[in-house]
This record gives sequence, structure tokens and C-alpha cells, in this order.
Amino acid sequence: MDLSDLLIFKTVAEEGGVLRAARKLHRVPSNVTTRVKQLEASIGAQLFFRDRQRLALSPRGELLLAYADRLLRLADEARTIVSEQSPSGALRLGALESTSASRLPPLLARFHERYPDVRVELQTGTNDVLTTLVRERRLDAAFVAEDPADGALASLPVFAERLVLISSLRHPPIASAHDVRDDSIIAFPNGCAYRRVLERWLGRKNETRHRVLELGSYHAIALCVASGTGIALLPESVLEVVSCTELSRHRLPAVLANVRTPLIWRAREASPAIMALQGLLRKSGRPPGPATKVAGPAN
Repeated sequence: MDLSDLLIFKTVAEEGGVLRAARKLHRVPSNVTTRVKQLEASIGAQLFFRDRQRLALSPRGELLLAYADRLLRLADEARTIVSEQSPSGALRLGALESTSASRLPPLLARFHERYPDVRVELQTGTNDVLTTLVRERRLDAAFVAEDPADGALASLPVFAERLVLISSLRHPPIASAHDVRDDSIIAFPNGCAYRRVLERWLGRKNETRHRVLELGSYHAIALCVASGTGIALLPESVLEVVSCTELSRHRLPAVLANVRTPLIWRAREASPAIMALQGLLRKSGRPPGPATKVAGPAN
């Protein structure tokens, strides 16, 4: 077993078939098929279930894929460090929808300018989904809303955010959870850390009284709130990029409102690209969220 065999195997697994893997690797399909069969023979295990034109990983193939990913990344890291080359290859990065909209554009622009050989593949999702994808090695790193609870993941605090409650301009003043007892909640699906903050503020007794409209876009959430559909909780930085002015903002207690976005990755598995991103974040000073005026406190 050598690294080229592992690369071919990993590409076939990710592409779901020999033909697409061959195109990506710039090889002829027969060569890819032969190398996969040779790898299976060398380790004495079937790595794929063959179903017509598509290949599905066997249980042993799933196991080998995790090791192949780690070994190939370690090889790239060693090559980069020893040769003192700039990072290259793919960086599979995850981020919250809010972070992608309000924080990442200037950061990724600087990263691309400094490390043009790194191909950033960005995926958005909720806090819980992104954390799981990093833990399962389907993402290399992610910007999430909560520090990881287990020691398998490392984290670096980066962006300071302030969460605010928003309502339509027609909504009466909001000073406590009692003032929104009849409102619907507009939020991302379960797994969103900001939704959990809103639920803590509402309290267990009030939480079950509210209807929940689940949306996957902050722009859509803001427009629904502006139309009077309900209330929502979102980072203040998002309001700077969402073109919706028909909103009232209401301050939450600081213990709930002030949060920090961490970058997470698998402990002891930081690739050169991840280390480069960390260095850029540290050098930029991890700028805090913008200070804007909001309505009085919601207790």
C-alpha cells in the first residue's frame, strides 16, 4: 500500500465511481479499476460494493477511508513543512450562515491573496451539523457558535458577536419574554446554537407556547420578521449586510447576547492550510462585532 493507491481509493470513494474519479485524477478508467483491485488484494479486504456503474464503500472501506484521509493530509503537511512551501490543495471549511455572510468575505479574500494554491470549499450549516462534520473528518475546520465539548476537537475564539432580538416596527416594545408570548418564532432548524439562546431566554414554560417557522436563510428570516410574521434572534453583524430596514432591535441580557465564534478543527490534525488560516486570524486581531444602537434591555 502506497500513498498513490490511497489517493486513487479516496477519490473513487468521494466521486462515487471509477469514471468520475478517473477524470479527476487524469487517468484512464482501466488504470483506476486495476489500482483499486490491487489495493483490495494487498490488504485482503473488499473495499467497495459494486452496483452497476456506481461503487459504494463497504464497512472496511469506510474504515480505510478515514485512515487514508489522515495519511494523505499528514504527507502533504510533511512535504509542505520540510520544503517550506506555501500551503496548497483543498481546505474544506464550514461556517454558520451568519458568519459566511458577515465575516468571511474579507477574510477569505485575504486568505486567497496570500495562499492562492489553496482551494477553499465552503459549506454552511448549523452549529451541531458543522461540529459533527469536523469530528467525522468530512470538514477540515469550521466556524461555529459554541466551543466543542469533547477533547477530540480544538478551538480558537475569533469573532465577537452580539445577539439581538428583532421584530417588526409595528410590534409593541419588548422588555421581557412575557411581551412575545403570542408571537411565532422564526429560526433555523434544531441544531442552531442561537436558537437555543432564544429558547433559554423564553424559558421552558414559555417555549412550548410558541409556533416555530424554520427557515434556512437570514435574509428570509429578516423579511418574515419585518412583515410581522414573528420574532427572531440573530447576530447584529448580520443586520449590517441584510438589506431590510423595517426592523426593530431589542437588547438581550449580556450573559445571553455576547457570544464568541470559534474556529474548530480536529486536535493534533491541523493541516498547513488550517495553520495558515489560524495565523491570518491571529494577525488580523480577530475583530469584534460592530457596535450599533438597539432598543432597551429585554430581561
